[in-house]
Formats: sequence, structure tokens, C-alpha cells
Amino acid sequence: MLLLIELLETSTPYFVFFLMVSGLIVGSFLNVVIHRLPVMMERQWQQQSEEILHPEREHEPLPTYNLVTPASTCPSCQHKIRAWENIPVLSYLFLRGKCASCKTGISFRYPAIEIISAIMTVVIGLTWGVTLQTLAFCLLGWSLLVLTMIDYDTQLLPDDITLPLVWAGLIVNSYGLVVGLDEALWGAIAGYLSLWSVYWLFKLITGKEGMGYGDFKLLAALGAWLGWTKLPLIILLSSLVGTIAAVLLIVTKRQERSNPIPFGPYLAIAGFIALIWGDQLIQAYLSFSGLN
Repeated sequence: MLLLIELLETSTPYFVFFLMVSGLIVGSFLNVVIHRLPVMMERQWQQQSEEILHPEREHEPLPTYNLVTPASTCPSCQHKIRAWENIPVLSYLFLRGKCASCKTGISFRYPAIEIISAIMTVVIGLTWGVTLQTLAFCLLGWSLLVLTMIDYDTQLLPDDITLPLVWAGLIVNSYGLVVGLDEALWGAIAGYLSLWSVYWLFKLITGKEGMGYGDFKLLAALGAWLGWTKLPLIILLSSLVGTIAAVLLIVTKRQERSNPIPFGPYLAIAGFIALIWGDQLIQAYLSFSGLN
């Protein structure tokens, strides 16, 4: 282990290769989480609903379904995916984007997630080097990627990810890896209350819900990780990115005006930008405005 750490510290090409491979492997697992976690949540809700609505009935446990069981299969022909068919990116290229058994097309989204995960991992590693910050921020970045895709698919931000992220941010900053614990604590509080206030103000004015509670928790998590000083930048960036994306979706007719647009992906993207380039962006703004 010490020899590996020394090699990674002294050789940038080896370090980049290590980061890229690690990101691809983790990205393959993230695809599983993105697909299965919403299904696991739905099954849990259905079971709880049945128990509440029909307490007199004897409810048999559902077949095991989690991130490990059952084994991954082709959704079209139920072909069990073998190990060599599950190599990140390479298997997709080798199979030419088709199931090995029934030749049904495989969505490009799977290798895309793996590639994005690898790019994020490399960017984080090159920014912080062989440090604990790199490990911690990789966990944050991977979590943000999962939340982005789940919210895009289902308009849900699972508590199973957002709440542990809040605690993880506070724990990480109890050691001062990013900011002090005081700033992290108030970042979590301010992150939650800022969107909570917007939610209730919008609801009082319009009678409608403008966002979900998951958005509050995600911004609280980002505040816990990056501190309260980064929250204005995250809110500004997420609003800007969200507005541009919404306009493009409506113009290209991929989104109806009446359909809700998930805000979580834009918070996650803004959080990652603030993580990597937040200090530079804030410094550039202060210099441009003459406040520095």
C-alpha cells in the first residue's frame, strides 16, 4: 500500500491512470444504484402501504431486491450478464452497444455515466493530489452524480443518499478537511432553511409546491461540505444552469411548459462546480466588482 501511494505521488501518469480506472469501476456501480435504488424505494412504499391499508392480512415478504441481488440481466431477454460483459465502457464497445444474447440495443447512458464518473474522479484527483480530500470529494462527486440521474428520472432525491451526505460533510469538516466545523454546521442549516423558505413563500403566494424537500436536504448537504460561504454561489449557479436548461428543453420540445423540471440536477452540478472552482469564481467576481 505504501509503495502504491509513493508511486501515485511521484508519477502523474500512473496517478491519472489509477483515477481513471477507479472512476470507471465506480461508475459501473453507480449505474446499478441509479437503476435499482428507486425500485427499492417503490417496493418499500408498496409494502408499507399494504400493511397500513390491510393490517388484517398476512403479508408475505417480497423477493430479495437490493444493490447486489438479483444478478444483473438484460431487460429484454433476461440474459444473465456475465463478468466479461460488464467491463466499464470496453464491454459496450466490444458488444457494439447490443445485448450478447438477443442483440437488443443497450442505452449509451451506461458507458456515459462511467465516463463522467471517470472524468470527475480525475479532475478531483488532479486538484487535490494524493490526499484525504481527494477520497472525500470523490465520494461527494459520485453521490452528486447518482442524485442527478435519479432526480432526472424520477424527480426524487433519496434520503438514503442526501441525509448521509449531510452527516458525512459535518464529519469531514470536524477534521477541517474543507472548512471549519462551525462554518459547515451553519452551511447545513442555511442550506436547508434557504430553500425551505423559498418553498413556503412560493406555496403561500401560488398555492403550489415549487420544489421538493429533497432539494432542501441536498443544499444542506452541500452547505455541510463546502460551508455557508459557498451557498450564494451554488444557488446562483444552479438557478442560471437550470434556467438555461429549461429554456433549451422547452425550445427543443423535450419538455412541456406545464411539466415540472427537477431542480436537484442543477444543484448537484452547481455544487460540483463550486467544489472545484468555487474559490476562483468568487475571487474573479470580487475582482470584477471592485470589492477586492
